[in-house]
Amino acid sequence: MTTKYVYDFAEGNRDLKDLLGGKGANLAEMTRLGLPVPPGFTITTEACRAYLADKRQPAELAQEIDTHLRQLEATMGKTLGDADDPLLVSVRSGAKFSMPGMMETVLNVGLTDVSVHGLAKRSGNERFVWDSYRRLIQMFGKTVCGVPGESFEHAIDSAKLHRGTTDDLDLDVDDLRELVSAYKRIFKDHTGRDFPQEPRDQLELAILAVFDSWNADRAVLYRRQERIPADLGTAVNVVAMVFGNTGSDSGTGVAFTRDPATGARGVYGDYLANAQGEDVVAGIRNTVALADLEQLDPASFAELVRIMNVLEQHYRDLCDIEFTIERGKLWMLQTRVGKRTAAAAFIIATQLVDEGVIDLDEALRRVTGGQLAHLMFPAFAATQIRPLTRGIAASPGAAVGRAVFDSARAVQWAAEGEKVILVRRETNPDDLPGMIAAQGILTNRGGKTSHAAVVARGMGKTCVCGADDIVVSKGQFTVDGTTVVEGDVISIDGTTGRVYVGEVPVQASPVVEYFEGHRSGEPLVLAVDRLLTHADAQRRLAVRANADTGDDAARARRFGAQGIGLCRTEHMFLGDRRGLVESLILASTAPEREAALAALLPLQRADFVTILRAMSGLPVTIRLIDPPLHEFLPPLEELAVQVAVAEATGTPHPHDVAMLAAVKRMHEQNPMLGLRGVRLGLVIPGLFAMQVRAIAEAAAAVAREGGDPHPEIMVPLVGAVQELEAVRHEALQVLRDVAAETGVDVPTLIGTMIEVPRAALTAGQIAESAQFFSFGTNDLTQMGWGFSRDDVEGAFFTRYLELGIFGVSPFESLDRDGIGRLVRIAVDEGRATRPDLKIGVCGEHGGDPDSVHFFHEAGLDYVSCSPFRVPVARLEAGRAALPDGGSDTR
Repeated sequence: MTTKYVYDFAEGNRDLKDLLGGKGANLAEMTRLGLPVPPGFTITTEACRAYLADKRQPAELAQEIDTHLRQLEATMGKTLGDADDPLLVSVRSGAKFSMPGMMETVLNVGLTDVSVHGLAKRSGNERFVWDSYRRLIQMFGKTVCGVPGESFEHAIDSAKLHRGTTDDLDLDVDDLRELVSAYKRIFKDHTGRDFPQEPRDQLELAILAVFDSWNADRAVLYRRQERIPADLGTAVNVVAMVFGNTGSDSGTGVAFTRDPATGARGVYGDYLANAQGEDVVAGIRNTVALADLEQLDPASFAELVRIMNVLEQHYRDLCDIEFTIERGKLWMLQTRVGKRTAAAAFIIATQLVDEGVIDLDEALRRVTGGQLAHLMFPAFAATQIRPLTRGIAASPGAAVGRAVFDSARAVQWAAEGEKVILVRRETNPDDLPGMIAAQGILTNRGGKTSHAAVVARGMGKTCVCGADDIVVSKGQFTVDGTTVVEGDVISIDGTTGRVYVGEVPVQASPVVEYFEGHRSGEPLVLAVDRLLTHADAQRRLAVRANADTGDDAARARRFGAQGIGLCRTEHMFLGDRRGLVESLILASTAPEREAALAALLPLQRADFVTILRAMSGLPVTIRLIDPPLHEFLPPLEELAVQVAVAEATGTPHPHDVAMLAAVKRMHEQNPMLGLRGVRLGLVIPGLFAMQVRAIAEAAAAVAREGGDPHPEIMVPLVGAVQELEAVRHEALQVLRDVAAETGVDVPTLIGTMIEVPRAALTAGQIAESAQFFSFGTNDLTQMGWGFSRDDVEGAFFTRYLELGIFGVSPFESLDRDGIGRLVRIAVDEGRATRPDLKIGVCGEHGGDPDSVHFFHEAGLDYVSCSPFRVPVARLEAGRAALPDGGSDTR
């Protein structure tokens, strides 16, 4: 069967977006509704894909275009390029998704040196015709043939300067005729050929340019940013021209059925008299508010308002409309479901529920976790301050504080009431206290998955990474001759990546205030509350939080967490406790090791008490120590230099010498694949037993207080069931001992973190000894791909994104095909062995909206994420539970 590549507007409808693109499908839908749409036809996305694949247009396409062009000519009673009364058309791109990177519209296709005179005579408006001709040459030259747009702008600026005006409407017929000649010279100078005088050639070249624009750099960049598939292709719309530049009774405009910034009901938009469509967007003259059209042309305004109501009721949403008025006749050129701010999305969705247009399920489909996350970050108020530099927007929000350059000082100043911004070349686990104390983090190395970025997002901290033109040195950083010293106030914008010197005013998020328990009657807060409440009622997935302190746990609970899915005990070994860890590592005898563990026990127990108390009645999954112990020691190079200098000066310190020997002994080429997790617990006697005892004694203490603790012990990095069995055997004995000693027996589950690919592939065996699984998708992704997460982003991720190997980093959104398959295997085989196996995820992906949908589909029981992302996960879990998976089918 022959493929049909061209559709008349009367043949399509809005459900054919895949084939006709968004613009073509909606033009067809408006035609079907009987609205005043200029006749035309759409060339399908299939034609584009065929052209891009074969580097030439399909053989049948030219004939189909000719057939539909003849039909259009018959409808209009005009012929393309006719010398006396020419049909003119516009050529517009139109992919399934609105894409600002696509080719701009070309208007007035069909005008030539011959037909311009016939149209002038027929219209009786010579100025309008020459204005239309110069627009064609300018648009065609720029968008189809790559002539620099500024060349045309210089020419028209010169013409206006000669006329003594700044308004193109003051150019008369002679000016415009001369401008056409100038434009044609510019066209030839840049292309080496005359402006095409065959109308059918103009049309074909414009169509092929639309196809080619699918792979233009800016289109590729936008697709990558918005996660739009690269293989969709674009449709092309050929539309009979209607003219808004025929005089003061004509014009063009853009309308919204509601305010896309706030969601407020009303008539919003811009209108420009005596102009063609691109003039509104280009800003060549100041527009007037759409409401002013009521005085300029009451009849057209009334008709526009009627059509806006028709479209909003039909599409059941905010509509974005482009229109032209030609000598008092209103024409609809485009409509689509309008883009809106995150705040407007929530407000409009609930408005439409109240108006009976949609139900709550549909309202939930209309909002996203990404929009909710955007609403939760503080923002800078509008400012005229010029940014000092710009880095990677790694964690959204706005933060102001005094620059500090080491973690200890950040903690000290914050304790004294100062707001600080931690500035580092890059961060590491040692910086965690300073990161917690700081308002925000600025680094000159790293990207969106660097340590600074991941930790900052987890804590809801503002972060700008990779500001590589700042030079960080001791106590200061410099940018292009400007120096910021420690103590200077700086402001960082994690939404844009901008860095400012001085204080930029910050506005708090009312949505976060709501989550913190401060109720508000603000429409946005009411809308968020309503839709999140509905999401909670719909979702099957529970949502837990990753939290390591009592304060984090309490905040997570306020944000709606149903427990803790990951408590990282290694964070409890930092700060002033590092000395105890050093003692453990340097211990050469069993008594020395036991003494170090005994000193750590009460500290760990106190930590667990605060967390279990904050989460009373809810499960708390506590991961035994995971990273290699040498991460808690001084860097090898730094310590070696320190010892060498001390020996050279005759003042070596025995502790430093012993520490250097220990660091050398424990040094690993790739510590992420070395002695860590369960391996560490099996090699260092008593380490895991101490942690299990601390958990059990903390649970008993909370229970004696009248609390209801539900601890769960998670063994990390298990790759074989035998590893888990060994730890489980020891842990059960410790739990029995504590129950006997305290007289309190707190039921405690023992499970494992699935983060090694072998664990996923042998999940059936591991489930024999595990009461729960929790996927550590960060390490599972790292090991599954063979990537070192700390190294690869800066090395080659950018290139992989450019080449389309990644649509998005696999550390940001779960790789469904590869890592996702490991997850599914582990779920299926684990539950085949143990049907009541509880399964969750605690990696960064637990708070990623797309990944949450996958985990719902895979049958997990819960997701766990940072406290700040809990509301996002709640919303997406609710959307995932809707009959169509929460997809918006508008």
